[in-house]
Amino acid sequence: MPKFSPFEETLWYATAAPPADTAPLQGTVRADVCVVGGGYTGLTTALELARAGVRTVLLEAQEIGFGGSGRNAGHCTPTFTHYSLAELSGVLGEPWAQRLIARQTQANRRVADMVARYDIDCEWQQNGYVMAAHTPTALPGLEAKMAEYNAVGADTRMLDRAEAEAMTGSPRFHGAWFHAEGGHLNPLGYARGLARAVMAEGGIVHTGSPVRGVTARGGAWAVEAGEGTVVADKVIFATGAYTVGGWPGLDRTFRIMRVFVAATEPLTPEERKSVLPHNTTIHDGRGDIYVYKYNAEGRIVASMFPMGRRGRDLAFTRRVMTDRLRWLHPQIARDPEWEYLWFGELDMQRRTVPRFYSLAPGVVAVTGLSGRGVPTGSMLGGILAEWARDVPEKDLALRLEPLAPAQFYMSFAPQMMLRYYRVRDWAKTKLAGAALPPHA
Repeated sequence: MPKFSPFEETLWYATAAPPADTAPLQGTVRADVCVVGGGYTGLTTALELARAGVRTVLLEAQEIGFGGSGRNAGHCTPTFTHYSLAELSGVLGEPWAQRLIARQTQANRRVADMVARYDIDCEWQQNGYVMAAHTPTALPGLEAKMAEYNAVGADTRMLDRAEAEAMTGSPRFHGAWFHAEGGHLNPLGYARGLARAVMAEGGIVHTGSPVRGVTARGGAWAVEAGEGTVVADKVIFATGAYTVGGWPGLDRTFRIMRVFVAATEPLTPEERKSVLPHNTTIHDGRGDIYVYKYNAEGRIVASMFPMGRRGRDLAFTRRVMTDRLRWLHPQIARDPEWEYLWFGELDMQRRTVPRFYSLAPGVVAVTGLSGRGVPTGSMLGGILAEWARDVPEKDLALRLEPLAPAQFYMSFAPQMMLRYYRVRDWAKTKLAGAALPPHA
């Protein structure tokens, strides 16, 4: 299996606005800051710096959005995945936990602002996010989530069973948590739009320029890439799960977990009246997640994690996706064709919160986004730009730490947890006397 799945097979590659005109690096270029990685983290960092008048060069090994930023499902939900907000204090320490909470929970406002300010063509919709209760016993946990997110300024509320059905079009939910600021977009279109914005603000973007190495040169850093060199005072690595070389050991700070995304043929106008009638993003509430929403053409775009035969046998995978969708929405009286199915890679690490590494004086990296791409990558640019502009380390929203490899068990722990969640979901559903989805 190749290291990365084909980029050209994604729905987003077929439908995104065209990329900006860029070229590989040639010759020697001088910059204040060199940003490595053309995904959301690198692009928003470069945008912040260029807008502030900092001479910035961004290098991308492939093309803009080639990694997770162009392959994800397009959900934009400003939350944390694994930890409650209260638990983050113990994980990150204070004041960093509260600072990061403020950044993450307001990340969609940042996305909406950039889309509007730079007129980014990316199908941006901000109609909310629904995390459903698949059993009645799931409701207290969602109520606790509502309370803690609202306490930090988020706009969320609970839906009763009737409201959840009206919002989603599914009769399977016992209630839900609704986050009004949730959104969705064409992720590759968003990445390409950010690149245009960087260039409009005076930043330089070079694609097809893989970094071969970084060495000290005359009080600065020489970044060898493509057929040239960027000499910069500071270097920021923002390559995530698609890190290949560049700095020794950086690709060992995480372990890869794969995810797949699939898109149906466009649903008919009649089907769309009752299936996701408010164009929201839906999380079905299970640990073995099924998250789905529409794209601009009216296709259902859904994502799951590979498990056993699911993800290996593509015909079976499509069958699972169809059966779950039709179980959630019995009003779909046919098997819609999944016209696109592609894979992406997540840079997983134990903490599931991005890690900010000090590699050398004037050189840093961020990895370990752990699947929180769109909002998290978008807000990280602000933190990295502050570091580059000499905001004291003690005042940043992420704590700098020495480079460290991911624990060996991260090669298998995420899949083990996914299987545990699946068994737990099954047991809770049976105990509650609720209906089980197919392939549960």
